[in-house]
Amino acid sequence: MRKAIIGIALVAILGFFAWGYFGGIERVTAGRIESVLVDKGISQPVAACMGSRMAERLSLNQLRKLENLQARDGESAVPLTMAEFLERLRRVDDPEAIEVVGTSAAICSFTTR
Repeated sequence: MRKAIIGIALVAILGFFAWGYFGGIERVTAGRIESVLVDKGISQPVAACMGSRMAERLSLNQLRKLENLQARDGESAVPLTMAEFLERLRRVDDPEAIEVVGTSAAICSFTTR
């Protein structure tokens, strides 16, 4: 009985690592990014493209930093001025993450038409 439980646990652990190794985590992350972008008003094809690119190129820590782009108390949901937009970018404090978002938006906007 004990060997069976250990065997099941081992198979479950190996299955989890195989799922992650073959892109399971990346697909879930890309889907979550896509959902957030669609909620913010980006078209579904562009959001899907951006989600895939961002999930491939950014770490989970960098994706969490991008949450600083969200509106804080007293801010509008979408930046109304360039100064407000730049302030939100400064809060991210990760040039690589900002570059990936910008290039993904540009590439996906042109390739999904």
